[in-house]
Amino acid sequence: MGYNRLKVKDSQTQGEDKDEWKRKGQGSDTMARLSDVIEDFIKALLSDSEGSLELQRNELASYFECAPSQINYVLATRFSVNQGYYIESRRGGGGYIRIVRLDIDKDDYLLYLLTEGIGSGLSEQSAMQIIQRMVNQEYISEKTAFLMKSAVTNKAIAIPSTIKDSIRANILKSMITAIMAFDDKNV
Repeated sequence: MGYNRLKVKDSQTQGEDKDEWKRKGQGSDTMARLSDVIEDFIKALLSDSEGSLELQRNELASYFECAPSQINYVLATRFSVNQGYYIESRRGGGGYIRIVRLDIDKDDYLLYLLTEGIGSGLSEQSAMQIIQRMVNQEYISEKTAFLMKSAVTNKAIAIPSTIKDSIRANILKSMITAIMAFDDKNV
């Protein structure tokens, strides 16, 4: 099997067995599966590059034999600030995408969520992303996350949609405040 080289940034290339990555992308729901494979691939590159990575969108799309919009979709849905990533994009012929994994202190992150990150309204998807990031960073347990997620679902907040996001934001802020108070009390 031949190895293909993916240009990650000018001074770096990433060698991977393209057929292996393509096999991972096959399945009944190919587009969703392809998104998972692209996400895993980028996360592997991030791990190898110590949390910061520059990619060229068109080269990545060519590597996975997909449209650049598929790469945009993966970046927008799997690498948001709520999930612990910062994305910078420069368009044009020499353009690139820089992905940085944010390594924020627990208290700083939770305080950021309370003061700026959550805001006055929060969608169910954004709430789930925030809670999952808290699990990934080991700020909360899987059990706590399960309880928090169940409390912020659309089903749990059975009120008119005009105020649902506001109520969800307040519920999540209250839970985060309780986590911070519990941690301070038990230090």
